[in-house]
Amino acid sequence: MSTYEEVMSKLEELGTEQTKKTFFNHGAKEPMYGVRVGDMKKHLLKKVKKDQELALKLYESGNSDAMYLAGLAVNPKKMTKGELQKWAEQAYWYMLSEYTVAQVTAESPYALELAREWMESEQEMIASAGWSTYSNYLSITEDLMIDEEEVRSLLLKIEQSIHDERNRVRYVMNGFVIAAGGFYPPLLEESKRVAEAIGKVKVDVGNTACKVPLATEYIGKMEKRDVIGKKRKTCVC
Repeated sequence: MSTYEEVMSKLEELGTEQTKKTFFNHGAKEPMYGVRVGDMKKHLLKKVKKDQELALKLYESGNSDAMYLAGLAVNPKKMTKGELQKWAEQAYWYMLSEYTVAQVTAESPYALELAREWMESEQEMIASAGWSTYSNYLSITEDLMIDEEEVRSLLLKIEQSIHDERNRVRYVMNGFVIAAGGFYPPLLEESKRVAEAIGKVKVDVGNTACKVPLATEYIGKMEKRDVIGKKRKTCVC
């Protein structure tokens, strides 16, 4: 089992200036080493996984690379509501809020409870974590466990408000439409209708080549691949 110091030292060793620059362009900031996720998984994940205390300490470090690794290593089922809330409050850029925090929360016992709370937040990163948590929840949860009317009402809310929302919230709302259509067949047609209604969603992605997926096209591709309703085993990645 690795110690906190050993993991941080290895992260520093794996970091590169080029990756750091790329992350900065996406909204990251110091402290960070610039470690590619693939390298993190290859060289460190096995050493950290299943050590809940170490994973929590890594997130607490405030180092972006360590925080992302913590999300891969932690056991979501053992996370308390308070710990997840703290994670959301500390996630200062979208890779942490929309991926790390959202994916771990989606697999926790507090997925819906926190998604609902966070979606209403006045803080952009927490609100985006909320929508992303719900999207991830749809991707791993059996249809019978999903509240169809709630998802339908969220789709209507997106249709009415997405273009007036904050930058990253627009991005994850668009992703929610895709998730609802792709992972929850009872609302496939409604999701397609909403996707058509909202059309192209504009998001400032900074100095990057990232594009906002067109929901109509994305759902259409999932239909062509015959993967509508096919659930994921895990959403943590």
